[in-house]
Amino acid sequence: MWNDLKKHHAQVGHRRFETLLDGARAADFSAQAGDMLLDYAKTNIDATGRALLFDLLAQTGVAAKRDAMFAGAPINETEGRAVLHTALRNLDGGPVVVDGVDVMPEVLQTLDRMAAFAAAVRDGRFAGQGGKITDVINIGIGGSDLGPAMATLALAPYHDGPRCHFVSNVDPADIAGVLRGCDPTTTLVIVASKTFTTIETMTNARTAQAWMGQTVRDTGAQFAALSTAADKTADFGIDPSRVFGFADWVGGRYSMWGPIGLSLMIAIGPDAFRAFLRGAQAMDVHFKSAAWHENLPALLALVGIWHNQVCGHATRAVLPYDNLLSRLPAYLQQLEMESNGKGVNMDGADLTVPSGPVVWGEPGTNGQHAFYQLIHQGTRVVPCEFLVAARGHEDDLHHQHQLLVANCLAQSEALMRGRDLNAARAKLAGKFTGAELDRQARHRVFPGNRPSVTIAYPQLTPFVLGQIICLYEHRVFVEGVVLGINSYDQWGVELGKELATALQPVVEGVQGTQDKDGSTAALVGFLQRAGV
Repeated sequence: MWNDLKKHHAQVGHRRFETLLDGARAADFSAQAGDMLLDYAKTNIDATGRALLFDLLAQTGVAAKRDAMFAGAPINETEGRAVLHTALRNLDGGPVVVDGVDVMPEVLQTLDRMAAFAAAVRDGRFAGQGGKITDVINIGIGGSDLGPAMATLALAPYHDGPRCHFVSNVDPADIAGVLRGCDPTTTLVIVASKTFTTIETMTNARTAQAWMGQTVRDTGAQFAALSTAADKTADFGIDPSRVFGFADWVGGRYSMWGPIGLSLMIAIGPDAFRAFLRGAQAMDVHFKSAAWHENLPALLALVGIWHNQVCGHATRAVLPYDNLLSRLPAYLQQLEMESNGKGVNMDGADLTVPSGPVVWGEPGTNGQHAFYQLIHQGTRVVPCEFLVAARGHEDDLHHQHQLLVANCLAQSEALMRGRDLNAARAKLAGKFTGAELDRQARHRVFPGNRPSVTIAYPQLTPFVLGQIICLYEHRVFVEGVVLGINSYDQWGVELGKELATALQPVVEGVQGTQDKDGSTAALVGFLQRAGV
């Protein structure tokens, strides 16, 4: 199924796709979901290429797999689980049945419990030993950190609750820096670990507990847990009323719609959090019902497949021209690379095409003064994904926001158009002559013909953020189904964790290095000597 696409790319790959941009292309190669626009006109995909990409969706059964996911079928085949993060935002979409049981009553009950607790923290009915809660520390890692940390920053204009901090790294500098700025008597600590055994999270949780215990009589009274391990949370001293669990059909990197989003809910309030869920639910409905040529998640996925598996571009830059989304690239690194960074298909056979791309990026305009040099003039093509709002939250600085928008649109135009040698020479005419003119001009040539897509929306509200995150979740799903892989397991994170557990006593000097390779043994020796 890939041969026709690669054959077509061989025929059109060197074409200047700027020449495709007639009056109709912008409308034909864009789509909307509500007030959100996806523009993919600045790519080399033409009508023939798009039709071939749509064939991929049919040949790989994306529609049937999509319906199976929403219906609660165990599409996570290596673990025998359903994939139902969508149920967490199914506020009024009807029953969702898993193994003969409708899971929605429990989902909605947990959401109501979260809302009641968040409201109590925000208005002071739940307080610390020193009074009303002023700070919330979320301790987690991976999906228990990246999602809520990204979303809490993104929705900063809606914060009217306690300050929220996020600790994830087992490096003691991370938690020490956060604790230094908090009062233990007015701090709530949320420990986010489904099993309550994640070594980094529990190490940081015990550090926070010891810090709080120097001042607070009953530390457990100022802790909450996002976990299903009721016995372990009880041993930690956390009352069951402050323990919020979620089922194994919610993967970590897809979990901020439920209890993992508690810190976000406390920051912005239950009503704004529900608006966040409704934005995602609206994108779910769109993904299930829109035809492929109007379907934003499917189109974004197919553009990604065209650039990565067909054109061979190994990386993808996510460039939000919205400083509130400064953590979005890091969040998408996990969402996409942990989901689709696989080497075998569902049957265990080696993939015959590359798996997911390397995802990276930073907000504009900062990135323009950092790595855009490589994007514009480097030898490797980096497809770019721009995100931009029509307006910001600083109404008195709207003119400055318009400058931001102009920069965003200018970058995608520059990537497409470039600048040829003749234009570069003309720009330098009068400054240089002869061979020096030619030499200087060559440094100012921009190859152009570099693809990008743009996602535009009116303003970054809780609803819109829900749409954006859900858009990318379903993009990952579509790419995974087309590649024939399981996007919902993550065995690749296990080996390093196992070896770290075995290495800790070696690093501590309790065990010797005789069973280690020469490089690891030498590094352990150096670090032990240097740390004395």
